Amino acid sequence: MSQSGDHAASLFSPFRLGEIELQNRIVMAPLTRNRATRGSDAPNALNVEYYRQRASAGLIVTEGTQISQQGQGYVWTPGIYNDQQIAGWKQVTDAVHAAGGKIITQLWHVGRVSHVSLQPGQQAPVAPSAIPANTKTYIESGFTPVSAPRELAADEIPGIIADYVRAAENARAAGFDGIELHGAHGYLLDQFLRDGSNKRSDAYGGSLENRVRLVLEVIEAVATVFPRGRIGLRISPVSPANDARDSDPQALFGYLVERLNETGIAFIHVVEGATREARDYLPFDYLALRKAFKGAYIANNGFTRELAIETLAEDRADLIAFGRLFIANPDLVERLQQDAPLNTPDLATFYGGDAAGYTDYPSLVEKAA
Repeated sequence: MSQSGDHAASLFSPFRLGEIELQNRIVMAPLTRNRATRGSDAPNALNVEYYRQRASAGLIVTEGTQISQQGQGYVWTPGIYNDQQIAGWKQVTDAVHAAGGKIITQLWHVGRVSHVSLQPGQQAPVAPSAIPANTKTYIESGFTPVSAPRELAADEIPGIIADYVRAAENARAAGFDGIELHGAHGYLLDQFLRDGSNKRSDAYGGSLENRVRLVLEVIEAVATVFPRGRIGLRISPVSPANDARDSDPQALFGYLVERLNETGIAFIHVVEGATREARDYLPFDYLALRKAFKGAYIANNGFTRELAIETLAEDRADLIAFGRLFIANPDLVERLQQDAPLNTPDLATFYGGDAAGYTDYPSLVEKAA
């Protein structure tokens, strides 16, 4: 496949994502960096600079942003449930917009992937069923096994949906161009989708129809705040992240996409394969999802410049999301356009810390100077 001419140009061509006009088809994936203000979980000046540096992306999806304290699973991740957090995010969106970029926030409830030290009153985390996840989280003392969850009562679910609505209202107040619901990587919405974590016998468990119910109810609820053309959902059909397991992911996500078409949301953001691992981790027909979904398809996980260009040329996606490459390359779009060398990400500075490994990666212009 030729990497020159029209094929390469498509990656850098404008695209209309629902109601959002993008300058190119490159998406900055959500990236947990644990650098919110300690004590308030509000974005700060360092976060403003980080996102501003990366505003040449067609679309920035923020790091996962908890919709409530109950929705928090890691220390120093930002929230969007109080005035201080809204004010912090407003500075971020203002900076990105001033630099010509578009930015949406990823609304996040971690469910069982949390620790009592992060929960209100040090209570147990919540989940569709009281099944502990075989995974770790990151708290002030470092990585530690997650705490055992308790099963959500049916009458608590409307309160969680209300938290999503309030977070969407706050996102609108903060100036975001839209929202992405985090339905991937073994967090709350994904926990409800999968039969490995959802053993409920009520209207939210058992059949496919019941297991997708919460996702659809959350979409309908936040669609009272943002137009459907500014809403998307992130999914990770086969990624084992945070102990996410299902007996038949192809049937589950095929059915989910069918139902998502009825909602009229703008996009699905699909993690193909296992996060940070192989794209062919388990057999899965992503092209079937691509063809079935009426909105835009954002493909994510392990993309190189060559694979991105090839994927668009073969119409296997509308947009390509890059994660770790954006950590180390604030000017990733320019580097991809010029086929320039890329900075290497420093794994030791991914989670927590200061400007080192966050806002100090040099751009091509800075390197040349």
